[in-house]
Amino acid sequence: MDNTDYIKQPQNIVYSKPRLLNDNNMHYCPGCSHGVVHRLVAEIIEEMGAEHIAIGIAPVGCAVFAYNYIDIDWIEAAHGRAPAVATAVKRLNPGRLVFTYQGDGDLAAIGTAETIHAANRGENIAIIFINNGIYGMTGGQMAPTTLEGMATSTTPYGRRVDLNGYPLKITELLAQLPGTCYVTRQSVHTPASVRKAKAAIKKAFENSMAGKGTSVVEIVSTCSSGWKMTPAKSNQWMVENMFEAYPPGDLKNETK
Repeated sequence: MDNTDYIKQPQNIVYSKPRLLNDNNMHYCPGCSHGVVHRLVAEIIEEMGAEHIAIGIAPVGCAVFAYNYIDIDWIEAAHGRAPAVATAVKRLNPGRLVFTYQGDGDLAAIGTAETIHAANRGENIAIIFINNGIYGMTGGQMAPTTLEGMATSTTPYGRRVDLNGYPLKITELLAQLPGTCYVTRQSVHTPASVRKAKAAIKKAFENSMAGKGTSVVEIVSTCSSGWKMTPAKSNQWMVENMFEAYPPGDLKNETK
């Protein structure tokens, strides 16, 4: 068999770039989890055949340029206000797949009220929550999710409970609200975790379309630049420290 004959043989595709993920170079730092989650979002929307009905809401933060990478309709919201914008979009267009894509500084600090009240109302939206325990875009300041003892640009000697309070476990709070139907915490640092995260995001999107209430998918993530570590060291530090405070797994699943 020559090379021409081999090329003509049927090929089993085991890996390909999602059609909705365009060719723009991403601005994220090496080792950042955002790129992996972007790919999952693009894959899921494509697999659902929802590219023409999907509307993503991206506020200020590292994900502010999400519209540059995933070829669907996007709305850019003011910092923290993505759930409020998503509420309006979904109520006006109930047949659309509406989701927010937010970081911890956005969702758990500036947008705490919008997030809690949208979830408490049971808005039929999906919330993707990237939690790296730091304000990554604006200089590595302490965020509500910063761990006790964790050094940041505004807590160079580590977060102190007596001065800065406790880390805010916003996902646990959201799981207690009657309007949430599915609340889960995942990661994307290994192939197995990526598969679990994909299944979680897909379930959240399906819940939104089925009108079951608010779904929240937290992705515990790394910030190599903010943490001042290599990507490999960041993953190790996340497993050894972040997972203790933010353990992966379902917190609420009323859609079984």
